Amino acid sequence: MKKIRALVVVFLIGITSVSYAAKVDTLQIASTAMGKTYKAAVVLPNTYAKSKSTYPVMYLLHGAYGHFSDWLKNTPNKKLVQNLSDQYNMIIVMPEGETFSFYLDSPMNKESQFETFITQEVIQKVDKTYRTISNRNGRVITGLSMGGHGALYLSGRHPDLFCAAGSMSGAVDMSAMLNRDSSTQVIKLMQPVFGDKSSNTELYEQNSVLAMIDKLKANKLPLIIDCGVNDFLIEPNRELHRRLVYNKVDHDYTERPGAHTWDYWENSLPYHVLFFNKILLKNQVVSKK
Repeated sequence: MKKIRALVVVFLIGITSVSYAAKVDTLQIASTAMGKTYKAAVVLPNTYAKSKSTYPVMYLLHGAYGHFSDWLKNTPNKKLVQNLSDQYNMIIVMPEGETFSFYLDSPMNKESQFETFITQEVIQKVDKTYRTISNRNGRVITGLSMGGHGALYLSGRHPDLFCAAGSMSGAVDMSAMLNRDSSTQVIKLMQPVFGDKSSNTELYEQNSVLAMIDKLKANKLPLIIDCGVNDFLIEPNRELHRRLVYNKVDHDYTERPGAHTWDYWENSLPYHVLFFNKILLKNQVVSKK
C-alpha cells in the first residue's frame, strides 16, 4: 500500500511539473517579402497562461547549416531555453534563418530577404499573436555564429526595434569564412545571397559587423559579445572587441574556454539572458511572476 501511495505522489508531482513548465509553440509566419511561409519556435513562460500581463521578448537566432528548432534540439540540456523563459519570465522566439542567409536581404535574390523577414514580418506576427511588450524597450536579440552576426547586424541597422543585442561565437567577419578549407562549399552555400558574386571578398566585408562600428557607436545599444578561446572565429571577435574599445563603444566582452560547440553555447546563453534581464529591469518592463 505504501508503495502505491508513493507512486501516486510521484505521478502527481510529475503532473504538476508538466503543468507549470514553459510551453513551446510552433508559429507559422507568412513572408510577403519572400513569397513563402516559415516556422518559428516560441517559448512562453509558465506564468503566461494564467496571466494578463505583457511580456518582454528575446529573439534567439540559430547558426549556419541550421534551422529554427536548433536551440531546442541541440543543447545538451534540452530544456535550457524553456528553463530560462521560466526563470526570467520572458517570451523567447527562435525564427527561421535558413542555412546560410546571414539574416541579410540579398541584393540578387528576392527569395532570400531575411533582414526584412525578421525585422518586419516575424516581429509583427509575434506581437499580434502574443501579449508582448511591443516596443524596443521590451525586445532584445542574440544568437550563435551566423546568428551572432545576425543579431548585431539587425540591431545595428534597426536600433528602433531592440534595446540590447548579443553575439555568441559570432561570424562578425563574413570574409573569414572564405579562408577556411571548405571555402568552395561556403561559396556554393552563399549563392542564394550573393549569387555569382559569392567569391567576392569585398562583398562579404561590406556586410560584416566589423564594418558597422560607426552604427554601433551611434546607436548606443548595450551589447554582450563572447567567444570560446578555441573557436575558429576567435580572432574576428577579438578584432571586433578591439575596434569597439578604440571607438569607445560600451560593450560586455568575454572569452571563455571552449570551441564552436553546443556545450559552449549552452554555457553562454544564461549569461546573455542575465545581461538582458538587467536592462529590461531598468526599462521597467519585466513581467511579475
